[in-house]
Amino acid sequence: MTQTNDVIAYQGHQGAYSHLACCRVHPELRAHACETFVEAMFMVERGDARLAMIPLENSTAGRVEEIYRLMPKTQLHIIDEHFEPVNHCLLALPGTKLEELRTVSSHPQALAQCDGNIKKLGLTPIAALDTAGSAHELADSRQPGHAAIASSLAAQLYDLEILNDNFQDISGNTTRFMILARESRMPAFEDGKLYITTLMFRVRNIPAALYKALGGFATNNVNMVKLESYMASDTMQVSSFHLDVEGHPHQLAMQHALQELNFFANEVRVMGTYKAHPFRQPG
Repeated sequence: MTQTNDVIAYQGHQGAYSHLACCRVHPELRAHACETFVEAMFMVERGDARLAMIPLENSTAGRVEEIYRLMPKTQLHIIDEHFEPVNHCLLALPGTKLEELRTVSSHPQALAQCDGNIKKLGLTPIAALDTAGSAHELADSRQPGHAAIASSLAAQLYDLEILNDNFQDISGNTTRFMILARESRMPAFEDGKLYITTLMFRVRNIPAALYKALGGFATNNVNMVKLESYMASDTMQVSSFHLDVEGHPHQLAMQHALQELNFFANEVRVMGTYKAHPFRQPG
């Protein structure tokens, strides 16, 4: 692959919400579609891409569990986060009218998030592997009476018409992405700015180890905003944790909290420190 320094990798078809996030955050980079999260992440690790845009969680569907298992297998760093509102669009072939539709395809989560509106139109839902893929298939098959639920970018890429914007039943559906790079890019600490630090660790096999490991954040007034547990081994005996806190390692309170974490935990790894996305600071 040539000019790899201008590539940002993502998982999914062209027009996927991950692709849309790439265009919003790094329009100067060339978005490259990958079939799997593994491929996107290891493109960065090999140097075939500068960055990767990886979804970590969704406000409706929850966490993307696969990512927690993949991250420890890489040496990548989180350099930024992005919150992307999910705006599902009802797409059809140009010239199609709403009353002509009979079926609609998309990813099962998108179908579930649009279930009420699908029923109002009397459409039969058909599950597909992803949203953008269903739009691509519609553009190729030219099937009359069929629609797809996907992003506005997919409509643009596959020359489809948006019959209904904001087709989801409930607004506010948002996906949090992390942006990965080979090298750490910790921003310089500025007083008054909000920072997020992401850590992964395993606790020691002693009573109340997790309570003790996290106690340093409470006693030093460092706010924890996310804690996820996952099984990192095949033995089902060792739990690993993903932790997001509001703080920068150059702050004294964070340094004290991390000292306590390192004392009670094993394999502590700082995945990255980055400025908090404006989504976290409404108004």
